[in-house]
Amino acid sequence: MHFELLHRDSASNARAGKLHTDHGVIETPIFMPVGTVGSVKGVHQMEIENEINAQIILGNTYHLFLRPGLEVLEGAGGLHKFINYKRPILTDSGGYQVYSLANSRKITEEGVKFQSHVDGSYHFFTPERAVDIQRTIGADIIMAFDECTPYPCDYQYAKRSMHMTHRWLKRCQEQMQSTTPKYDYEQALFPIVQGSVYKDLRKESAKFIADTDAVGNAIGGLSVGEPDHELYEMTDHVCEELPVEKPRYLMGVGTPVNLLECIALGVDMFDCVMPSRNARHGMLFTSQGIINIKNKKWEKDFSPLDENGTSSVDHYYSKAYLRHLMKTKENLGIQIATIHNLAFYLSLMKEARTRILDGSFKEWKDKMVKQMAQRL
Repeated sequence: MHFELLHRDSASNARAGKLHTDHGVIETPIFMPVGTVGSVKGVHQMEIENEINAQIILGNTYHLFLRPGLEVLEGAGGLHKFINYKRPILTDSGGYQVYSLANSRKITEEGVKFQSHVDGSYHFFTPERAVDIQRTIGADIIMAFDECTPYPCDYQYAKRSMHMTHRWLKRCQEQMQSTTPKYDYEQALFPIVQGSVYKDLRKESAKFIADTDAVGNAIGGLSVGEPDHELYEMTDHVCEELPVEKPRYLMGVGTPVNLLECIALGVDMFDCVMPSRNARHGMLFTSQGIINIKNKKWEKDFSPLDENGTSSVDHYYSKAYLRHLMKTKENLGIQIATIHNLAFYLSLMKEARTRILDGSFKEWKDKMVKQMAQRL
C-alpha cells in the first residue's frame, strides 16, 4: 500500500492523490460511506459501487465483533467476501464506541472493558485485541486503538488520554509486526492523532504520529460537539505537522461544508454517518443548499429531486413523490434519500479533486460553501 501525491493547490493546502491498495486505487480527496454492520443502511452493495461510486467504505469493529461475530466473518473469508464488496474497506478500532459507551465501560492502561448494547455481555478490548479483530474482519486499512476524548474535555485529562493513546499505538504496531494478514492481501495500520482542542497537545500528538512513519495517518477526537472554528483550527495545526507525502484521514467529519473546508486545510479522507443518517429523517444535501423534504412546500413540487444530481434517483423521482414516501414512512423513501445524499457527497469529492488538479479549487470552494449552507 502506498500513497501517490499528484498535485497541491497553489491557493490552499488542498491536495489530489492516489492511495494504492490490493483492492483497488482510491482517488483522493475521498469520502467513505459508513457501513456499520457490513451494510450501508438502506443501500445495496451494487448501488454503492455503481450508483454512488464509493471507492472505499468503512466497517465498524465494535459492531462487527458483536454481530455477526468473528467466527462467521473468518468463515466467509473476511468482510469483503461476506458482503460481496470488491473495493477497499477501512475499519475503525472500536475507540469511538468506547467513547460513546461512557456509562457502560471502564478504561485502564491495559485496555477497555465494556458492556454490549446488544445483550449486556461484557468484553475486553486491548490494543492487541483490536488489531487481531481487524485482521480477522479483513480491512485493507486498520485503525490503531485509541481513546476519543469528549468535548468539552479538561486539559489534564486530554493530556493523559493522548499519552495513553500513544502507548497503545506502540502496542498496536508491535502486534501488527508480529502477525500476518489472514487473507491474501495486505493490511496497513493508520495511527490516530488526539489532543482534544488544545493546540500544544495536537501538535505534540501529530509529531509523535508523524515519527512512526506509518503508511497513512488519521486525526481523531474531533466533530464530537466542538464548534466548527475549533474543528478547523485543530485540523490545520495537525496538518502542519503530519508528513505531506502520506494520506491524512479526518475521522467522523462531517457536513459538505466541513469536508470542503478541511480539504482546503490538507485532509485527504473522510467518513461520517451524516449523509445516510440525515437521509432517514428527510434531510437532503444538494449543491444549492439543504432540503427538508418533509416540509409542506414540496408537497406539489413535481420537479426532479435534484436537477444537478449525479445519481439516477435524482432525475427519476420528484420532490413531491419523495415527500409522500417519507411522510407515509415507506422504506423506499429512505433508500432514495440515502442514495441521493451519498452520491452527492461522492460527486462533491470528485469535483473537488478536478478543481484541485485544474487550479480552480479555492474560488470554487468558497462559492460552494455559501451555496450549500443555505436552507431551501
